[in-house]
Amino acid sequence: MAEIVSSNNSRSGRVGKRSKKKSTRVDLTPMVDLGFLLITFFIFTTTLSTKKILDFNMPHDGDRMPVANSGALTILLGKNDNVFYYEGNLLPDASNFKASSFKNIREVLIAKKKSVAAKSMFVIIKPSDGSNYRNVVDILDEMDINVITHYALDNITNDENKLVEITENKTGLI
Repeated sequence: MAEIVSSNNSRSGRVGKRSKKKSTRVDLTPMVDLGFLLITFFIFTTTLSTKKILDFNMPHDGDRMPVANSGALTILLGKNDNVFYYEGNLLPDASNFKASSFKNIREVLIAKKKSVAAKSMFVIIKPSDGSNYRNVVDILDEMDINVITHYALDNITNDENKLVEITENKTGLI
């Protein structure tokens, strides 16, 4: 609250009438109390954010599951956000090896999902040495967005890695 304090300082010996000086003082205690009450209110009423994590189960080493060639789609992650893929087994002449990007891989996944039964579709994700962690998370997000439940992370083979490097160099994607 505001308070006006008057002082009775009268000096004797001076001629003339002087007005009395009055000083004001503002008490900020209620304002501080209100501030702490608001802070306490907002702390108690907010919800704490929880980190969203991806539920991902990794198989044990040596556990291999046979996958039908008709339902298999292998996605290879390259440098600079490049994506390569092939359906079934990689042919010796690499004629089924195709390049894509993260913008177009969704259409590939949707087309594959429409062409085979949902239970027989299996996506194998193979990050190369040039790919980064963000690419892996992005492709896992694509699996979740497209409701693809059967997928696995695997190591890229030497032949696939060489094919990715040759394709990146040949097309100038680097």
